Amino acid sequence: MKTIRIHAPGDLRSHDEPLPVPSLGETLVRVTAVGICGSDLHWFSEAGIGDARLNHPLVLGHEFAGVTESGQRVAVDPAIACDQCENCRAGHPNLCPNVLFAGHGDLDGALQEWISWPTCNLFHLPDSISDADGAMLEPLGVALHAFDLGKLKPGMTVGVFGCGPIGLLVLQLIGLAGARCVVTEPLAHRLEMAQRLGATEWTHGQAVDVAFECAGDNAAVDDALNAVKPGGRVVLVGIPNEDQTTFKASLARRKGLTIKLSRRMKHTYPRAIQLVARGQVDVRSLVTHQYPLEKTAQAFGIATQREGLKIIIKPNGK
Repeated sequence: MKTIRIHAPGDLRSHDEPLPVPSLGETLVRVTAVGICGSDLHWFSEAGIGDARLNHPLVLGHEFAGVTESGQRVAVDPAIACDQCENCRAGHPNLCPNVLFAGHGDLDGALQEWISWPTCNLFHLPDSISDADGAMLEPLGVALHAFDLGKLKPGMTVGVFGCGPIGLLVLQLIGLAGARCVVTEPLAHRLEMAQRLGATEWTHGQAVDVAFECAGDNAAVDDALNAVKPGGRVVLVGIPNEDQTTFKASLARRKGLTIKLSRRMKHTYPRAIQLVARGQVDVRSLVTHQYPLEKTAQAFGIATQREGLKIIIKPNGK
Protein backbone atom coordinates (compact mmCIF):
# COMPACT_ATOMS: atom_id res chain seq x y z
CA MET A 1 0.00 0.00 0.00
CA LYS A 2 1.00 3.66 -0.42
CA THR A 3 1.94 5.85 2.53
CA ILE A 4 3.15 9.45 2.75
CA ARG A 5 5.83 10.14 5.37
CA ILE A 6 7.40 13.42 6.45
CA HIS A 7 11.20 13.13 6.73
CA ALA A 8 12.14 16.75 7.47
CA PRO A 9 10.49 20.19 7.23
CA GLY A 10 8.68 20.35 3.89
CA ASP A 11 9.96 16.88 2.89
CA LEU A 12 7.04 14.53 2.17
CA ARG A 13 7.84 11.22 0.45
CA SER A 14 5.74 8.38 -0.88
CA HIS A 15 6.51 4.82 0.29
CA ASP A 16 5.31 1.34 -0.60
CA GLU A 17 4.68 -0.56 2.63
CA PRO A 18 2.97 -3.77 3.78
CA LEU A 19 -0.67 -3.72 4.75
CA PRO A 20 -1.00 -3.26 8.53
CA VAL A 21 -2.02 -6.30 10.57
CA PRO A 22 -4.65 -5.57 13.24
CA SER A 23 -3.77 -6.43 16.82
CA LEU A 24 -6.30 -7.69 19.36
CA GLY A 25 -9.11 -5.16 19.66
CA GLU A 26 -8.23 -3.41 16.39
CA THR A 27 -9.95 -3.18 13.02
CA LEU A 28 -8.39 -2.71 9.59
CA VAL A 29 -9.76 0.45 7.96
CA ARG A 30 -9.44 1.58 4.34
CA VAL A 31 -8.87 5.32 4.64
CA THR A 32 -11.22 7.35 2.44
CA ALA A 33 -10.72 10.98 3.56
CA VAL A 34 -8.10 12.85 5.62
CA GLY A 35 -8.25 16.52 6.58
CA ILE A 36 -5.13 18.68 6.84
CA CYS A 37 -5.14 20.35 10.26
CA GLY A 38 -3.23 23.35 11.54
CA SER A 39 -1.23 21.00 13.76
CA ASP A 40 -0.25 18.99 10.66
CA LEU A 41 1.13 22.23 9.23
CA HIS A 42 3.31 22.65 12.32
CA TRP A 43 4.80 19.20 11.67
CA PHE A 44 5.19 20.01 7.98
CA SER A 45 6.85 23.40 8.48
CA GLU A 46 8.70 22.91 11.77
CA ALA A 47 9.18 19.11 12.04
CA GLY A 48 7.31 19.17 15.32
CA ILE A 49 4.69 20.84 17.45
CA GLY A 50 5.10 22.17 20.95
CA ASP A 51 7.68 20.00 22.69
CA ALA A 52 7.16 17.02 20.34
CA ARG A 53 9.82 16.70 17.65
CA LEU A 54 10.16 14.58 14.52
CA ASN A 55 12.54 11.70 15.31
CA HIS A 56 11.66 9.32 12.48
CA PRO A 57 9.74 9.50 9.17
CA LEU A 58 6.14 9.96 10.29
CA VAL A 59 2.77 9.48 8.62
CA LEU A 60 0.70 12.58 9.40
CA GLY A 61 -3.08 12.91 9.49
CA HIS A 62 -5.55 12.64 12.37
CA GLU A 63 -8.82 13.94 10.90
CA PHE A 64 -10.10 10.93 8.99
CA ALA A 65 -12.85 8.59 7.94
CA GLY A 66 -12.78 5.19 6.29
CA VAL A 67 -14.43 1.86 5.60
CA THR A 68 -13.84 -1.29 7.64
CA GLU A 69 -13.15 -4.67 6.06
CA SER A 70 -16.79 -5.56 6.75
CA GLY A 71 -17.93 -2.52 4.74
CA GLN A 72 -19.00 -0.22 7.56
CA ARG A 73 -18.30 3.46 6.99
CA VAL A 74 -16.72 5.05 10.06
CA ALA A 75 -15.29 8.24 11.48
CA VAL A 76 -12.18 7.70 13.58
CA ASP A 77 -11.21 9.17 16.94
CA PRO A 78 -7.44 9.71 16.60
CA ALA A 79 -6.71 9.75 20.35
CA ILE A 80 -6.03 6.47 22.14
CA ALA A 81 -6.26 7.17 25.87
CA CYS A 82 -4.98 4.70 28.45
CA ASP A 83 -8.33 4.50 30.34
CA GLN A 84 -6.38 3.77 33.53
CA CYS A 85 -4.91 7.07 34.74
CA GLU A 86 -6.57 9.52 37.12
CA ASN A 87 -7.57 11.86 34.30
CA CYS A 88 -9.17 9.11 32.23
CA ARG A 89 -11.07 7.77 35.24
CA ALA A 90 -12.29 11.28 36.01
CA GLY A 91 -13.77 11.54 32.51
CA HIS A 92 -11.00 13.61 30.93
CA PRO A 93 -9.33 11.34 28.36
CA ASN A 94 -8.16 14.42 26.43
CA LEU A 95 -5.85 15.14 29.38
CA CYS A 96 -4.44 11.60 29.57
CA PRO A 97 -0.64 11.82 30.02
CA ASN A 98 -0.25 8.44 28.30
CA VAL A 99 -2.40 9.22 25.26
CA LEU A 100 -1.32 8.05 21.83
CA PHE A 101 -2.40 10.27 18.95
CA ALA A 102 -2.49 9.61 15.21
CA GLY A 103 0.23 11.40 13.25
CA HIS A 104 2.00 12.59 16.39
CA GLY A 105 5.20 11.42 18.06
CA ASP A 106 5.73 7.72 17.34
CA LEU A 107 2.25 6.82 16.10
CA ASP A 108 1.58 6.94 12.35
CA GLY A 109 -1.52 8.75 11.16
CA ALA A 110 -3.94 8.40 8.28
CA LEU A 111 -2.07 9.57 5.15
CA GLN A 112 -1.95 5.99 3.93
CA GLU A 113 -4.32 3.69 2.12
CA TRP A 114 -5.04 1.44 5.11
CA ILE A 115 -4.69 1.82 8.87
CA SER A 116 -5.26 -0.52 11.80
CA TRP A 117 -7.05 1.22 14.66
CA PRO A 118 -8.79 0.36 17.97
CA THR A 119 -12.33 -0.75 17.23
CA CYS A 120 -13.66 1.26 20.18
CA ASN A 121 -12.44 4.45 18.45
CA LEU A 122 -14.57 3.86 15.34
CA PHE A 123 -17.95 5.58 14.98
CA HIS A 124 -20.56 4.50 12.44
CA LEU A 125 -21.39 7.10 9.79
CA PRO A 126 -24.97 7.39 8.50
CA ASP A 127 -25.43 7.50 4.73
CA SER A 128 -26.22 11.22 4.85
CA ILE A 129 -22.65 11.99 5.98
CA SER A 130 -20.05 11.79 3.19
CA ASP A 131 -16.48 10.59 3.64
CA ALA A 132 -15.21 14.18 3.64
CA ASP A 133 -17.93 15.11 6.15
CA GLY A 134 -16.72 12.23 8.29
CA ALA A 135 -13.18 13.60 8.33
CA MET A 136 -14.61 16.94 9.48
CA LEU A 137 -16.09 15.36 12.61
CA GLU A 138 -12.73 15.51 14.40
CA PRO A 139 -12.37 19.30 14.05
CA LEU A 140 -16.06 19.62 14.95
CA GLY A 141 -15.33 17.59 18.09
CA VAL A 142 -12.49 19.98 18.95
CA ALA A 143 -14.86 22.91 18.42
CA LEU A 144 -17.51 21.25 20.60
CA HIS A 145 -15.08 20.77 23.49
CA ALA A 146 -13.91 24.40 23.25
CA PHE A 147 -17.54 25.53 23.06
CA ASP A 148 -18.36 23.56 26.22
CA LEU A 149 -15.54 25.35 28.07
CA GLY A 150 -17.10 28.70 27.14
CA LYS A 151 -20.27 28.03 29.20
CA LEU A 152 -22.45 30.14 26.90
CA LYS A 153 -25.96 31.35 27.64
CA PRO A 154 -28.63 32.51 25.17
CA GLY A 155 -28.48 36.22 24.47
CA MET A 156 -24.75 36.58 25.03
CA THR A 157 -22.44 38.35 22.60
CA VAL A 158 -19.52 36.04 21.85
CA GLY A 159 -16.29 36.71 19.97
CA VAL A 160 -14.37 34.31 17.74
CA PHE A 161 -10.88 35.57 17.04
CA GLY A 162 -9.61 33.65 14.02
CA CYS A 163 -11.89 32.03 11.43
CA GLY A 164 -10.06 28.99 10.18
CA PRO A 165 -12.09 25.76 10.15
CA ILE A 166 -12.17 25.44 13.96
CA GLY A 167 -13.28 29.06 14.40
CA LEU A 168 -15.97 28.63 11.74
CA LEU A 169 -17.28 25.56 13.53
CA VAL A 170 -17.25 27.30 16.91
CA LEU A 171 -19.25 30.21 15.51
CA GLN A 172 -21.91 27.82 14.21
CA LEU A 173 -22.24 26.31 17.68
CA ILE A 174 -22.54 29.81 19.14
CA GLY A 175 -25.49 30.46 16.85
CA LEU A 176 -27.14 27.19 17.90
CA ALA A 177 -26.82 28.33 21.53
CA GLY A 178 -28.85 31.45 20.80
CA ALA A 179 -25.90 33.81 21.18
CA ARG A 180 -24.71 36.56 18.86
CA CYS A 181 -21.29 36.02 17.26
CA VAL A 182 -18.71 38.62 16.24
CA VAL A 183 -15.42 37.67 14.62
CA THR A 184 -12.01 38.82 13.50
CA GLU A 185 -10.14 37.32 10.54
CA PRO A 186 -7.46 38.91 8.33
CA LEU A 187 -8.10 36.66 5.31
CA ALA A 188 -10.98 37.96 3.21
CA HIS A 189 -12.31 34.57 2.08
CA ARG A 190 -12.47 33.29 5.66
CA LEU A 191 -14.16 36.43 6.91
CA GLU A 192 -16.68 36.14 4.07
CA MET A 193 -17.49 32.57 5.11
CA ALA A 194 -17.94 33.66 8.73
CA GLN A 195 -20.40 36.31 7.59
CA ARG A 196 -22.25 33.77 5.44
CA LEU A 197 -22.62 31.64 8.57
CA GLY A 198 -24.23 34.51 10.45
CA ALA A 199 -21.37 36.33 12.20
CA THR A 200 -20.58 40.03 12.03
CA GLU A 201 -17.13 41.60 12.12
CA TRP A 202 -15.86 42.67 15.54
CA THR A 203 -14.94 46.33 15.93
CA HIS A 204 -12.43 47.64 18.48
CA GLY A 205 -14.19 48.72 21.63
CA GLN A 206 -17.04 46.24 21.18
CA ALA A 207 -17.47 44.15 24.34
CA VAL A 208 -18.17 40.41 24.40
CA ASP A 209 -19.24 38.08 27.21
CA VAL A 210 -17.05 35.17 26.08
CA ALA A 211 -14.09 35.12 23.67
CA PHE A 212 -12.73 32.15 21.73
CA GLU A 213 -9.18 32.63 20.40
CA CYS A 214 -8.87 30.25 17.43
CA ALA A 215 -5.87 31.65 15.55
CA GLY A 216 -2.81 30.52 17.52
CA ASP A 217 -1.59 34.10 17.30
CA ASN A 218 -0.76 36.47 20.15
CA ALA A 219 -2.43 39.39 18.34
CA ALA A 220 -5.68 37.40 18.44
CA VAL A 221 -5.10 36.67 22.14
CA ASP A 222 -4.69 40.40 22.78
CA ASP A 223 -7.89 41.19 20.90
CA ALA A 224 -9.77 38.51 22.84
CA LEU A 225 -8.64 39.85 26.23
CA ASN A 226 -9.34 43.44 25.23
CA ALA A 227 -12.80 42.57 23.98
CA VAL A 228 -14.10 40.43 26.83
CA LYS A 229 -16.07 42.08 29.61
CA PRO A 230 -14.84 42.18 33.22
CA GLY A 231 -15.55 38.83 34.82
CA GLY A 232 -15.73 37.22 31.39
CA ARG A 233 -14.21 34.04 30.01
CA VAL A 234 -11.52 33.55 27.36
CA VAL A 235 -11.00 30.13 25.75
CA LEU A 236 -7.63 29.67 24.05
CA VAL A 237 -8.00 27.14 21.24
CA GLY A 238 -5.23 28.03 18.75
CA ILE A 239 -1.74 26.48 18.84
CA PRO A 240 0.99 29.17 18.72
CA ASN A 241 3.98 28.77 16.40
CA GLU A 242 6.63 29.38 19.04
CA ASP A 243 4.90 27.37 21.78
CA GLN A 244 4.41 30.60 23.73
CA THR A 245 1.22 32.52 24.48
CA THR A 246 1.56 36.00 26.00
CA PHE A 247 -0.92 38.58 27.24
CA LYS A 248 -1.00 41.55 29.59
CA ALA A 249 -1.34 40.14 33.08
CA SER A 250 -2.49 43.49 34.47
CA LEU A 251 -5.39 43.59 32.00
CA ALA A 252 -6.47 40.01 32.73
CA ARG A 253 -6.10 40.57 36.48
CA ARG A 254 -7.97 43.88 36.48
CA LYS A 255 -10.85 42.30 34.59
CA GLY A 256 -10.82 39.18 36.77
CA LEU A 257 -10.91 36.97 33.69
CA THR A 258 -11.26 33.21 33.57
CA ILE A 259 -8.81 31.86 30.98
CA LYS A 260 -9.29 28.29 29.81
CA LEU A 261 -7.00 26.34 27.46
CA SER A 262 -8.74 23.82 25.24
CA ARG A 263 -7.07 20.44 24.70
CA ARG A 264 -8.39 18.36 21.79
CA MET A 265 -11.81 16.87 22.67
CA LYS A 266 -13.61 14.43 24.93
CA HIS A 267 -16.67 12.27 24.27
CA THR A 268 -17.85 14.51 21.43
CA TYR A 269 -18.12 12.18 18.41
CA PRO A 270 -21.75 11.08 18.96
CA ARG A 271 -22.83 14.73 19.36
CA ALA A 272 -20.83 15.78 16.30
CA ILE A 273 -22.41 13.05 14.17
CA GLN A 274 -25.91 14.06 15.29
CA LEU A 275 -25.31 17.76 14.61
CA VAL A 276 -24.11 17.06 11.06
CA ALA A 277 -26.73 14.39 10.30
CA ARG A 278 -29.52 16.78 11.40
CA GLY A 279 -28.11 19.63 9.33
CA GLN A 280 -27.54 21.80 12.41
CA VAL A 281 -23.84 22.28 11.65
CA ASP A 282 -22.56 22.73 8.10
CA VAL A 283 -19.20 21.01 7.64
CA ARG A 284 -19.51 20.35 3.91
CA SER A 285 -19.17 23.95 2.74
CA LEU A 286 -15.90 24.28 4.69
CA VAL A 287 -14.22 21.70 2.42
CA THR A 288 -12.78 23.75 -0.44
CA HIS A 289 -10.06 21.46 -1.89
CA GLN A 290 -9.76 17.69 -2.37
CA TYR A 291 -6.65 15.84 -3.59
CA PRO A 292 -5.58 12.22 -4.19
CA LEU A 293 -2.79 10.79 -2.04
CA GLU A 294 -0.14 11.28 -4.73
CA LYS A 295 -0.74 15.04 -4.60
CA THR A 296 -0.27 15.34 -0.84
CA ALA A 297 2.73 17.67 -1.20
CA GLN A 298 0.66 20.02 -3.38
CA ALA A 299 -2.18 19.91 -0.86
CA PHE A 300 0.16 20.87 1.99
CA GLY A 301 1.54 23.71 -0.10
CA ILE A 302 -1.96 25.08 -0.60
CA ALA A 303 -2.75 24.66 3.10
CA THR A 304 0.47 26.41 4.14
CA GLN A 305 -0.53 29.43 2.05
CA ARG A 306 -3.91 29.46 3.89
CA GLU A 307 -5.79 29.17 0.61
CA GLY A 308 -9.36 27.97 0.92
CA LEU A 309 -10.65 26.51 4.17
CA LYS A 310 -10.38 22.76 4.79
CA ILE A 311 -8.27 20.63 2.45
CA ILE A 312 -9.11 16.93 2.20
CA ILE A 313 -6.84 14.16 0.88
CA LYS A 314 -8.43 10.95 -0.42
CA PRO A 315 -5.91 8.11 -0.09
CA ASN A 316 -8.02 5.68 -2.11
CA GLY A 317 -8.95 8.19 -4.80
CA LYS A 318 -12.75 8.13 -4.50
